[in-house]
Amino acid sequence: MNFLAHVFLARHDDEAMLGALLGDFVGTADLHRYSATMQYEILLHRKIDSYTDRHPEVVAARALFPEGRRRYAGIALDVYFDHLLARAWSMHGDVALDAFTQRFYATLRAHHAQLPERLQQIAPHMAAHDWLGSYRQRDRIDRTLQGIATRLSRNGDKLVACLPLLREHEAEIDARFEAFFPELQDYVATTRAAG
Repeated sequence: MNFLAHVFLARHDDEAMLGALLGDFVGTADLHRYSATMQYEILLHRKIDSYTDRHPEVVAARALFPEGRRRYAGIALDVYFDHLLARAWSMHGDVALDAFTQRFYATLRAHHAQLPERLQQIAPHMAAHDWLGSYRQRDRIDRTLQGIATRLSRNGDKLVACLPLLREHEAEIDARFEAFFPELQDYVATTRAAG
């Protein structure tokens, strides 16, 4: 899952939403710098990623990509799943997507000094260009993935090569997401209930 889905799954609390995003930016050695709520969400973020990677619907979606591109297909699917969540937001969110993203950007601004350096650099751009809300636009997904490809230390071309295949298989991937996402939400709810 990518930024929007992680933040959405932690939507019950502003500090939790921030922790959910931090899962992509904070190493285990730095957990002590954050509140108990944020620490929990950082660790839950990793469990969500692991659950997602192993889920049969996601495994089947990755299998639509040829050998040698499946690792990069996982990145493409994570971002595309944010598009599917944003596109069908009214089915999932209890407030409008724009209100949700503005709430989250305000949380980022309020905690700017606590953010890791890399996130401090990108958070203003994330808010100014409404990264999370813009995922509802399909062409934004291709641009996001092309941007990620330029930041990969190697093999960014393999991620870009996933884009036509992602478009080719969208109908099947959409159906697999619709089967997968409610199960992910149940997993998160069960994990939270277990503490």
